[in-house]
Amino acid sequence: MKILITGATDGIGMETAKMLMDEGHEVLLHGRSAEKLENVAEELGNAQADQYVADLSQLAEVRSLALGVTNKHSHLDVLINNAGVYNATDAATADGLDIRFAVNTFAPYILTNELLPLMDESGRVVNLSSAAQKPVDSEALSGNKHLQDGEAYAQSKLALTMWTMELAPRVDPVMVAVNPGSLLGSKMVKRAFGVEGSDITIGANILYQAALSETFADASGKYYDNDAGDFGDPHPDASDSEKRQALVKQMDDIIEQTGSL
Repeated sequence: MKILITGATDGIGMETAKMLMDEGHEVLLHGRSAEKLENVAEELGNAQADQYVADLSQLAEVRSLALGVTNKHSHLDVLINNAGVYNATDAATADGLDIRFAVNTFAPYILTNELLPLMDESGRVVNLSSAAQKPVDSEALSGNKHLQDGEAYAQSKLALTMWTMELAPRVDPVMVAVNPGSLLGSKMVKRAFGVEGSDITIGANILYQAALSETFADASGKYYDNDAGDFGDPHPDASDSEKRQALVKQMDDIIEQTGSL
């Protein structure tokens, strides 16, 4: 299988990449630093692994990442949108968005749409959601309202879950939103909450399952809650088709305004 993982240089993304590479899958690695990507590829025992450098807070770089993949590969089996941001010293991006919405919501949306032509009905798109989900403020989504870190993160993850459920019926690959587990021991969790967190292999295991197992073969449009160990219901807004449609339309308008598509 050919699998692209964003945010693959540490935490859950790196652990998932290791699991997949150990089984012989071709894993395409994304990160923000070329040096770190090279080090991780060597650490994973595959220095020749495809490596893609992109700052996902910059929407133009997201598109460049997609072009880099499509220029080199004619087919992709799995896309794991793992990269995420919680804390931010400077929350505003060059596109005028909150960095949580840019990285956690818009980047995977753009990347997914750009890479769909490489995928068929046997493929899968795995979007990392969270147990933290709060109603999306349209002003915050557009970058016109400042939010505290936790609020911005929770809104960005609900927005991700909403567009996942909205797009799923329209696309060929299976598309799911997955809460990998609360307070896992990633760098993001340690920095945000000052705790060591739980074993990150809990999250990596469920991403592995979402990418490959039969359990997820007919799960398109669903939300998997790894805290509960089963498929479940996300925030009610994700089940509201009118709210989902309005969110996706606003996202498309914002992306068009930034010139990123």
